[in-house]
Amino acid sequence: MRYVRIFDTTLRDGEQSPGCSMHIEEKLDVARQLERLRVDVIEAGMPVCSPEDADAVRRIAGAVQTCEIAALSRCVDSDIDLTWEAVRSAASPLLHVFLATSDLHLREKLHITREQALERIRVSVRKAASLAPAVEFSAEDASRSDPGFLIQAFRAAAEEGASILNIPDTVGYASPSEMEALVRRIRESIPQDVTLSVHCHNDLGLAVANSLAGVLGGAGQVETAVNGIGERAGNAALASVVMALKTRPDLYGAELGVNTTQLYRTSKLLSTVIGRSVPANMPVVGQNAFAHEAGIHQHGVIADRATYEIMTPESVGVYRNQLVLGKHSGKHAFAQRLNDLGYTLSPEGLDEAFERFKTLADRKKNVYDKDIEALVGTQEQPSPLSWTLVRFVVNSGTSISATAAVTLRRGDEEMEEVARGEGPIDAAFSAIRKLAGVDYELDSYSLQSVTEGRDALGEATVKLRKGRHTVTGRGLSTDVVEASIRAYVNGINKVIG
Repeated sequence: MRYVRIFDTTLRDGEQSPGCSMHIEEKLDVARQLERLRVDVIEAGMPVCSPEDADAVRRIAGAVQTCEIAALSRCVDSDIDLTWEAVRSAASPLLHVFLATSDLHLREKLHITREQALERIRVSVRKAASLAPAVEFSAEDASRSDPGFLIQAFRAAAEEGASILNIPDTVGYASPSEMEALVRRIRESIPQDVTLSVHCHNDLGLAVANSLAGVLGGAGQVETAVNGIGERAGNAALASVVMALKTRPDLYGAELGVNTTQLYRTSKLLSTVIGRSVPANMPVVGQNAFAHEAGIHQHGVIADRATYEIMTPESVGVYRNQLVLGKHSGKHAFAQRLNDLGYTLSPEGLDEAFERFKTLADRKKNVYDKDIEALVGTQEQPSPLSWTLVRFVVNSGTSISATAAVTLRRGDEEMEEVARGEGPIDAAFSAIRKLAGVDYELDSYSLQSVTEGRDALGEATVKLRKGRHTVTGRGLSTDVVEASIRAYVNGINKVIG
């Protein structure tokens, strides 16, 4: 058995996916959860992209203690300096530099020769290694590069101090057999003390397969993203890669440090943060991953779960015990259930979550695990500028225009606004927009049931946009109009913050 590192790029490549942007506090929540998951490396961002990205990397570097923290930089001196300043405070910083190596990229994008590319790699890796204790070099578009030149580039990077060499299938072009052969050839051509990594995209649906093929070829690190988010069709899904390696040690011979019981929790947290539901049929963490409807399957599972389940739901953090708490439950039982679900809250956060739980339990007969996860996942970080919902009244019907009266509080001040709209939700949103005076437009709105039944908890998600900047707001209630209003107010508070 050999150790395979899991490098998570949710907060860098993943966030580059349209509609998946996160604010700093949300990135910190995800980073702390990745630490509980025990990934080996968290790529916190690309500091040169924006001051906010640089600040997020700095704060994650200071908050996470048990994972390496990586930050990405182009092979440009000024970028490397800025990136190092952002990540240097980490307990284990990793400086990650990249340059394209395919002739297509060199010719059409960078306008340099192979010789110039090799020189830039040498200079940049040498500089990075003079600053950081660990350096990773990525050869962008490696799978479409000339293998001979790619090996030259990797040898140059290794000679200058790179301890990790990454082979990205940047556009998802490779097949598994090609990826395994390429990794094996490179593995045989570079120093054995250098770790080979693979970073596969999902343009043809092969990201996970190509990542696993890379491990067969000798890769000691796999780069993944939670729920497979990332550029275009996304990256290799973290849960799928991890559980494939865990489930088939006979094939891959891989040992991992990941705490797999946190996989579902991590997936759920990211889904809540970015407002993007996990598809029901998504492997490992999807709603149907351990569901059996066909009679022949049900019969087999009743006899022995192993007949149709190659992993247990408990192994990835999916609990079978659904009905857990009610309005008579105390804080101790609530805290214990949160712990069972993988949540770690501060005393203040626990108090707030418990109050919200009691309010929900008064309105809902049965409170399920999914209700609790949704409730905790939508806790806000209050500030003096935050708006809170006081009350609302909506009128709507086939013969009248929809109107909404919404009252919000900020500090000690209450304000009310009335507005018309195409329906009760549109009218309520218009009233909130007038009250808050924020000129972000509604980009998207969705509503889903968290659990089943007449008293199901509804989770509303809104995306607000101004130019290229978007924020995601979330709200919960057994009343779908109230959930929608709370989601919009949550989004407005993020704009203000």
